[in-house]
Amino acid sequence: MCACNCDCNHDHDYDHNSVSSTVTSNPLIPMRAKVINIVQETVDTKTFYISTLDGEKPFDPQPGQLGMLSLPDIGEAMFSVTNKGEKHIEMAIKAVGELTNALHEIEVGQEVGIRGPYGNGFPLDYCRGKDLLFIGGGIGLAPVRSLIMHCIRNREDYGKLTVVYGARSKGDLCFKEDLFENWPKVPNMELFITIDKEEEGWDGHVGFVPSYVEELAFKPQVTVLCGPPVMIKFTLPVLQKMGFAEKDIITTLEMRMKCGVGKCGRCNIGSKYVCLDGPVFTMEELKDLPPEY
Repeated sequence: MCACNCDCNHDHDYDHNSVSSTVTSNPLIPMRAKVINIVQETVDTKTFYISTLDGEKPFDPQPGQLGMLSLPDIGEAMFSVTNKGEKHIEMAIKAVGELTNALHEIEVGQEVGIRGPYGNGFPLDYCRGKDLLFIGGGIGLAPVRSLIMHCIRNREDYGKLTVVYGARSKGDLCFKEDLFENWPKVPNMELFITIDKEEEGWDGHVGFVPSYVEELAFKPQVTVLCGPPVMIKFTLPVLQKMGFAEKDIITTLEMRMKCGVGKCGRCNIGSKYVCLDGPVFTMEELKDLPPEY
């Protein structure tokens, strides 16, 4: 299970005897934490609010960074941190395998293991002062949301915020409270939401994200893109056709990450380690990687 919630099948064993109640010097040892709130996003996706046992934030992630979440005797996997509060972090998790299905069975108040943060995060300095276009599909909005929430908290530091988000159906849209209640109230922020096919009770746009982006014809700006591989594959040419520079198209590659500290080699590709050099890359950086990425 990877941070982008695809079924990569690389959960690994987790020893509950090695869990620490505090942050340790060993980055491979999780600390004890608890679930303080659970939001049902879709039929198979939940957002978990996690704090330490004494009610503090487990770690202070930058937008785009990840954390390793674990359950005793089942395993652990890397997930995007989709937002942070003063006393907690949030992770949106889709049920696709043994560990994620087990996580979906836990209740508020139960303990989990957690370690992090990992990865480089989004380039905040580069984005500062610029208009930002966020493009997400399905659960792919989770890592993008971390940057969106950061921009909202620091609204004066960024230009116009534009979100294009799509899912298979109305029921598959994640973060509905943000999409339809919170974000529309943010100054100088615009949202474009679409679903793949027409359905009863939906009066919004119908169609796939790549064609919607092409229809909207945005002027070149910094773009953060995350979603299913097929969405990214067909959206990239659209952005390039509209004049977006490769250095201004940013995406995340959480797949293959396992240990998070560059020791296991699972995420090594070419000259890069996704857990150390990423997971955030520009398209300019990715074009030099081998084709399997």
